[in-house]
Amino acid sequence: MKSERQKMLSGELYDPGDPELVSAHRQALERLQELNSTLTCDSDVRREILSRLFGRMGAGVAIQPPFYCDYGKNIFLGNQVFFNFNCVVLDVCEVRIGDHCLFGPAVQIYTATHPLDIATRRKLESGRPVTLGNDVWIGGGAILCPGITIGDGAVIGAGSVVTKSVPAGVLAAGNPCRVIRDLTAHTP
Repeated sequence: MKSERQKMLSGELYDPGDPELVSAHRQALERLQELNSTLTCDSDVRREILSRLFGRMGAGVAIQPPFYCDYGKNIFLGNQVFFNFNCVVLDVCEVRIGDHCLFGPAVQIYTATHPLDIATRRKLESGRPVTLGNDVWIGGGAILCPGITIGDGAVIGAGSVVTKSVPAGVLAAGNPCRVIRDLTAHTP
């Protein structure tokens, strides 16, 4: 029989009040409180906290507090990833972010979703993973919805709501987010 954590990570309905999940969430909140109370000059302290928070953290990761997430351990970051101030990652499923990705302020990444049926929604949740390729830039205030993938080199405009996957090498923006133009002819 699967644990609630296994159900959560596989995208099945799960009980968010499960003691193992509650404990893991509490640990993440403690690490976030440590991170969010650091000073700009505390880069070594931040790196140590983040290495305990995330499932994987590549070289050169920088996060400007405040930063918020559910568990942290379901977030896998490549090298040279930058999150600006006030970003939120709801990581009930895996969030995989490639190398050299940039996030503007107040970007929100959601893997969590909820059943439409009221009785089920009162007790259970589910989620779908989010994946970003390499060299992705997400403009400030963008929202990435559950289950999407963003291809290498894509740029998402500020304030966009990404409800469907975005291919590599494009500029996409809007609510809902849609491809505006191809960027592959403009890359070095």
